[in-house]
Amino acid sequence: MKKLFFSSILILLCTCFACETNKNSEGQTNDSLKTESNNTQNSKPAVKAPEFNADSAFVFVERQVAFGPRIPNSKAHEDCANYLVQTLQKLGATTEIQNFDATSFDKKVWKGKNIIGSINPQATKRILLAAHWDSRRFADKDKDTTVRKKAIDGADDGGSGVAVILEILRTIQVSPSKPTVGIDVIFFDLEDDGTPEGYEPQDNESSTWCYGSKHWSKNKHKTNYSAYFGILFDMVGAKGATFYHEPFSLEYAQSVTEEVWRTAGQLGYGHIFINQKANIGAGGIMDDHFYVNRDAKIPMVDIINYGSGFGAHHHTQADNIKIIDKSVLKAVGQTALQVLYQQTAQ
Repeated sequence: MKKLFFSSILILLCTCFACETNKNSEGQTNDSLKTESNNTQNSKPAVKAPEFNADSAFVFVERQVAFGPRIPNSKAHEDCANYLVQTLQKLGATTEIQNFDATSFDKKVWKGKNIIGSINPQATKRILLAAHWDSRRFADKDKDTTVRKKAIDGADDGGSGVAVILEILRTIQVSPSKPTVGIDVIFFDLEDDGTPEGYEPQDNESSTWCYGSKHWSKNKHKTNYSAYFGILFDMVGAKGATFYHEPFSLEYAQSVTEEVWRTAGQLGYGHIFINQKANIGAGGIMDDHFYVNRDAKIPMVDIINYGSGFGAHHHTQADNIKIIDKSVLKAVGQTALQVLYQQTAQ
């Protein structure tokens, strides 16, 4: 998942919704955010969530990768879609598929599928969990030029986020205690088909990513659907991953960002969830949460592996099952579970 960075000028052109949600953050520095977290990370959460099983999450990654690259219009894509729908149903979710067409940077038409599931549908307060489930059809950042046109497994970039969500649902299903809020899941398609490195021309490059979230955000599966907040999981399973505050997450969903990172610190994952803003410069990371925030008007935070970059495996053949670290899956999954169990129904 290559992510494009918007300039600060484009941020200023975002809707008034962004400005309104950011009012409380004026003047707050990274140091003050870090101090706030340090004051609370040693305190124990008031509600204890059940244990997230990293071994089970790892199996969910393996099963996706076993289908082959999840490229739209392919058998692997169709087979994996069926698996994800069936798995969501087994985990107690009501499901539906939102079909859409998208024309890529190279003028090809792709049949996309946003896969949607709902738990506790009668609850009025709802939390949205999302990830993209497609994988990239070329390894355009691979040092080996002979494999750059070959599709990647996308074990981390796509597979890990889906796996964390599935394991969250499985954990809730088998636990005697359940969150009181409703949970909605969206597996966005065609997030990762953007313009490759070195491709010419690169006109309107930023629009060639995140087709599934762009479509859903303007065509929600339910009329007037909304959620209290959302969490996007993207590249959340690789060895050595670190998660910083992503700029668009702070722009649109600062309170959610702070809660997630504070919770991670309380659980002992402060070395993975770094309580600082990502050093990106002006702008933020182009990912599915941007459109959910801007167009769907749902405050969504992006948990994404970005330190000084997306990692050496990003958009290469090294993004395979060997890159997945169960301890990272555990940190992300346990933190998200704890955040869910801390919510109370309205």
